[in-house]
Amino acid sequence: MTSTQPSSSSLPSTNTTNTNTNTNVTANVNVNNNNNPTTSPPYQSQSQSQQAAEAKAAFTASLRSVGANHETELRERARMIHENASALTKQETGLHRATEGLRKQNDQWAKVADQARDGLKEIGDVQNWAELIERDLLVVEETVRLAEEREGRRSGSDGEGEEMNGNGDVKGKGKSGWFWW
Repeated sequence: MTSTQPSSSSLPSTNTTNTNTNTNVTANVNVNNNNNPTTSPPYQSQSQSQQAAEAKAAFTASLRSVGANHETELRERARMIHENASALTKQETGLHRATEGLRKQNDQWAKVADQARDGLKEIGDVQNWAELIERDLLVVEETVRLAEEREGRRSGSDGEGEEMNGNGDVKGKGKSGWFWW
């Protein structure tokens, strides 16, 4: 009863890289297909269990390799995230300071705008006030003119009418009224 049993040195070794591991699993399957059909059942079960264990070990090594590759990438990303977190915190602090500065400047500009608006209101109020005074003075001027005309009619021939006619000139010619601009 001689069988061709592959020795452990003739089996391909399991590598930690993905491509070699897949080849190893395929090679193990090919070894299973090359078994001699004349072997005894106990030897077959031992050979199959050994091959299953080797396939399981190769598959586990392959998974570990893939996991290690992903784990390395994830660890690198986590490290970068933690490094960037401190930079982001500094930037956030700077942003808060800049925002606070802009808020203060905005408040100052709002005060200047309020003062300018109040000044414009005062100018508008002064203008309205001046217009009211001018209107009142025109009424007073007209009243004085009418009064002087009546006085001039009464005194008629006294000669005093020329002095009291209220036209701003002794002779009553030229400017009209005492409030002429």
